[in-house]
Amino acid sequence: MGRRRAPELYRAPFPLYALQVDPSAGLLIAAGGGGAAKTGIKNGVHFLQLEQINGRLSASLLHSHDTETRATMNLALAGNILAAGQDAHCQLLRFQTHQQKDKNKTEKAGCKEQGPRQRKGAAPVEKKSGAETHQEGVELSVENLQAVQTDFSPDPLQKVVCFNHDNTLLATGGTDGYVRIWKVPSLEKVLEFRAHEGEIEDLALGPDGKLVTVGWDLKASVWQKDQLVTQLHWQENGPTFSNTPYRYQACRFGQVPDQPARLRLFTVQIPHKRLRQPPPCYLTAWDGSTFLPLRTKSCGHEVISCLSVSESGTFLGLGTVTGSVAIYIAFSLQRLYYVREAHGIVVTDVAFLPEKGRGPELLGFHETALFSVAVDSRCQLHLLPSRRSIPVWLLLLLCVGLIVMTILLLQSVFPGFL
Repeated sequence: MGRRRAPELYRAPFPLYALQVDPSAGLLIAAGGGGAAKTGIKNGVHFLQLEQINGRLSASLLHSHDTETRATMNLALAGNILAAGQDAHCQLLRFQTHQQKDKNKTEKAGCKEQGPRQRKGAAPVEKKSGAETHQEGVELSVENLQAVQTDFSPDPLQKVVCFNHDNTLLATGGTDGYVRIWKVPSLEKVLEFRAHEGEIEDLALGPDGKLVTVGWDLKASVWQKDQLVTQLHWQENGPTFSNTPYRYQACRFGQVPDQPARLRLFTVQIPHKRLRQPPPCYLTAWDGSTFLPLRTKSCGHEVISCLSVSESGTFLGLGTVTGSVAIYIAFSLQRLYYVREAHGIVVTDVAFLPEKGRGPELLGFHETALFSVAVDSRCQLHLLPSRRSIPVWLLLLLCVGLIVMTILLLQSVFPGFL
C-alpha cells in the first residue's frame, strides 16, 4: 500500500509562509516571497477563490498583490483587513470583491500563466502594487493602508501578529522580545512591554483581554495588559525530562465545543536543542480561566512548526519541520489524520476552513478541511471524512429489541419466568 498523499490545491511562484481563510467570500489567502535578495523570486499575497467543482474543493487565482521587496512572513485577518508581517514592519491591507462591470478586457491572446491554475478570464499576475485583477464576473482590489515598524532588534523581524476579539487592537511580537499593541486601523501604539528575554515565538489574545506569549527563553506567560498574571508549567501533571529542556513553540485559544462561553488554550512544546535521537514533542490543553494543564500527550518525534485550532474548537492542526501534517481531536488530543512528509520541507502555516459563512457549502460531506503551506511553494488540502455515527433513535431501538429478546429467551428456558 502506497504512502498517503494530500492533494495539491495550488502552487505559487514563490515560497509560502502564511495562510488565512475568509469564510464570507470563500477566499484562501496565501502569502510569501523571496525577500529583498535579488534572486528573481517575487513577493506577494495571493487571493484564491475556493469552489466546489464536481464534488471536489478547488482553488483558483483571483488576485495577486505585489508586495515589492518585502516577503510576508505572517498574517492575521479581521473582516476584510489583513495585517501582514513584512520584515520588521506590519502592513495593513484592505481587500474588496465586486461584480465585474466590463468582461471584455484583460486577457491577451496567447498568454499562458505558469504555476497555479487560473480562473477563466483571469489576468496574469500584475506588476503594480494595489492594481485590480479582473475575472469573469468577479474582481478583487487591494488597498495599502497604514504600516508601522514593530520590531527593533539588531536583526529586526516581526514573527507573529494577531487581532483581539473585536478587531479594534492588534498585537505584534518579534525578535526583540517586546509585545506591542496597536490601534486598528491607525496603528497608533497603545502599549509596549518586554515579555521575553530573546525572541517571541508566538502569542494569542483571548476575548477577556488576556494575552499569552511564548518565547525562546523557555517561558510561556499570561498577561493582563503589561502585568504578568501567571506563567505556564506544562510538566506539572505530565512527563519530566531532567536532561532535555523544552520550549513552547506555539499557543492558540479555542472554544470548548457546545460551551461557547468557555475557552481552552493549546500549546506545543518541542525540544529546545536538536538531538541525534530526538525526544517527542507534546501537545497540552489548558483551562482558559485558571491556566492549569488539563491534558498533555505526545505528538510524535517530528518537530512541530505550526499549530491551528478550528473555529468550533473541535480540531487541532499541526505542521512539522519535516513537512508532515496532522489533525487531532482537541478534547482528547487523539490523532485522526496524518500525512508523513506531505510537503517534504518545513510546513510554515496551517489553517482550517471555518464552519461559518461559505464553510459548510465548501466542506461538502467532510467533517473538516485543513490547508497547509510550506517553503516548497505549495498549498495542500487535507480533508477529514465525516466519522460514521449511529443515530440515537437507532441505538434506543436496538436496546429495546435486545431487552425483548432477552425476556423471550428467559421465558423459553424458564416457562414460569413471567
